[in-house]
Amino acid sequence: MAGPVRQPIDLASLERYIDSNVPQIKTPLGLKQFGFGQSNPTYQITDAKGVKYVMRKKPPGSLLSRTAHRVDREYKIIHALGQTDVPVPKVYCLCEDNDVIGTPFYIMEFLDGRMVTENHFPGWSPEDRTEAWHDALRTLAKFHRVNIQEAGLSDFGRHGSFYDRQLKTFSTLQRAQAEAVDVDTKVPVGEIPHFNEMVAFFKQKSTQPKDRVTLIHGDYKIDNLVFHKTEPRVIGILDWEMATIGHPLSDLVNLTAPWSWVGRDIGGAKSDTEAFRDGATPGLPSLKQAVQWYAEASGYNPELELAWGNAFGGFRGAVIMQGIAARYARRQASGVTAKNYAAQMPLYADWAFGLVQKLIETSDGKAKL
Repeated sequence: MAGPVRQPIDLASLERYIDSNVPQIKTPLGLKQFGFGQSNPTYQITDAKGVKYVMRKKPPGSLLSRTAHRVDREYKIIHALGQTDVPVPKVYCLCEDNDVIGTPFYIMEFLDGRMVTENHFPGWSPEDRTEAWHDALRTLAKFHRVNIQEAGLSDFGRHGSFYDRQLKTFSTLQRAQAEAVDVDTKVPVGEIPHFNEMVAFFKQKSTQPKDRVTLIHGDYKIDNLVFHKTEPRVIGILDWEMATIGHPLSDLVNLTAPWSWVGRDIGGAKSDTEAFRDGATPGLPSLKQAVQWYAEASGYNPELELAWGNAFGGFRGAVIMQGIAARYARRQASGVTAKNYAAQMPLYADWAFGLVQKLIETSDGKAKL
């Protein structure tokens, strides 16, 4: 839900820009800010006719990463996917002029549907719960089937060697994020536990999944989807900041992570993960069923690569949580729960390292730290 504006902007300047560039939106504007979105501040705009829109902007200040917070990339992929059968909001404008509201921003359609924050869909019927998960997986497969060249996105990222590139990026990010100092306590965020050991394992070609090239969302999960108000189907995918060209396994691992979290208090959502124990929640598919649905719709069966992908997903999660911690330390995190997320970094790291150790034990000596 949108609430009070925590990060003010020059509303008069925004209205002048809209009057000149976006005739569909009628000023004056009402402005609220969403509580979600740990990275790019996200606002709800209500125009003079009562029509709602969403604005995403780059955060202010000196940023830790030159490649993150790229709202221009978000706009580019949403605009391109708008010409396909992938459900995305309509985009209206991209403004890269810092003089308007301080940083670049784009405005898109407000999707009037249901946002689901708990992965087991509490309050839904078993039948709708099943279909909602099925459609989330179908929608992901539909996205992964998009022809990159035909969509005009051939230059949206490098093709191939996705996980090697991720390791290089995360190593650079980890060092920079670890050095971020809290503005009040003066204590640095610190390094991710077991980071170097995990990098050494994931670098080994003999353990990596077969290389594949698709568009990837980068944070595909239930609470980044908008569901129809009355039907168990996806009407929009949100939060495209980390989208690029990569390996489809990474998106599937992110979506199915709750099954891997069973019995662990990862992300402060233990009650949600307990719902994913086999048979605990009527209508909730098993992990095997979920992977089968995705494989049928995408033509790619990731079953044998899932354990490696889950370990890498936990490793990636630790880097993301460290990034939130670093932005919170510098008071640049935009979400109201940033401090709580920041505390999850060591939990993700310990969980991922445990998965890596299990992979080593079952790799008959091929993978060694």
